[in-house]
Amino acid sequence: MKKIIFYCQYLSGIGHLVRSTEIVRSLVKNFQVYFVNGGPPIAGFEMPPQVKLIELPAIWLEDGEFRVADTLSVESVQELRKNQLINIFEQVQPDCLITEFFPFGRHLLLFELLPLLEYIKSTVPHTKIICSLRDVIGKISDVQEEDTICYLMNKYFDLLLFHSDANFQVFAESFARHQDIACPVTHTGFIAQSLKESCGNLWSDNKDVAKILVSVGGGRIGQELLQTVVEASTIISKEIKHEIQMFTDPFIPEDKFLSLQQATKNRTNIKITKYTQNLLEYMKTADVSISLSGYNTTMNILSTGVKAIVVPLSHNDQDKEQLLRTQKLEELGVVDVIHAENLNPAYLADAVIKSLLAKPKESKEQFDLKGAENTNTFLQKFLNKKSLSPTY
Repeated sequence: MKKIIFYCQYLSGIGHLVRSTEIVRSLVKNFQVYFVNGGPPIAGFEMPPQVKLIELPAIWLEDGEFRVADTLSVESVQELRKNQLINIFEQVQPDCLITEFFPFGRHLLLFELLPLLEYIKSTVPHTKIICSLRDVIGKISDVQEEDTICYLMNKYFDLLLFHSDANFQVFAESFARHQDIACPVTHTGFIAQSLKESCGNLWSDNKDVAKILVSVGGGRIGQELLQTVVEASTIISKEIKHEIQMFTDPFIPEDKFLSLQQATKNRTNIKITKYTQNLLEYMKTADVSISLSGYNTTMNILSTGVKAIVVPLSHNDQDKEQLLRTQKLEELGVVDVIHAENLNPAYLADAVIKSLLAKPKESKEQFDLKGAENTNTFLQKFLNKKSLSPTY
């Protein structure tokens, strides 16, 4: 059985971790997978038991700066991680290294990834190095950054796995200098989670009460949407009886979480939780979903067919990932959209009421949501040097 090291680093949210976990959930059927996790622990998050999980000393971003555990300095953690990655590679001797998102982002991690890539190329050059990339890069790259991406891809990487349905988004749309990438590019289809067979009763038994799911993914953004939902609920109640299950992100500042709890302490129809492993199941059984439009949330919307209201938000003005994805979803009639400048209680309440009263949307597009399975199949051929049919 061939061995794969899958490197994943989430710096602000857990979207990269969720997508990566779904990929390795499929890969373990045919490979021995060593999952190298560089982010902080997530309470309740479960990795497939067949995966050999390796935790690096955690590092993350706050206010644009690296943060680490209080007992260590950033510099000491960087040195530890750099050496640990090479040691892991030496011990595992994998057939393949997969880096999630890098080098199309995560350049702050060059301190540890560049020494690793150099070590691999100088000692075991036959080891395949692969990039795993979502559908929309999002960040507007300048010329120097594009040069860096092309240089790293062409010097070190053997394959790019682009996790998109080509009917929705092709690599050429995501990266302007796609023609300068020398290695093969394959569109795997979307990486979507699978519904659990059973997870008990998620909502109340009252069938006359509309079920509204509210989530903001796993990032450190979206608190303004949560607060607006709380205020909009009062308006919605005048028209439609409803219950709201709200999931903040795992990294929400504690003061903001307590503020939401305080605002809803007398509201029996609103429940607030930080994180759930059953988000997909909640979405499947909800009457309407209100969310951001990150990759994993979008996949949940597509796979469940839930009525969806999305609010594309970003970490900064240069981050266009959610906006670009949302524009396509809106054009296809998959979601209703509220842009950030229109996010207020009255506007949101009106959108929710209209959505609840409207007939379900008929999907006009059948998306390929088997990206994890397709990735597994493709890598079996690629790592066994069988004939390939990459897409460009």
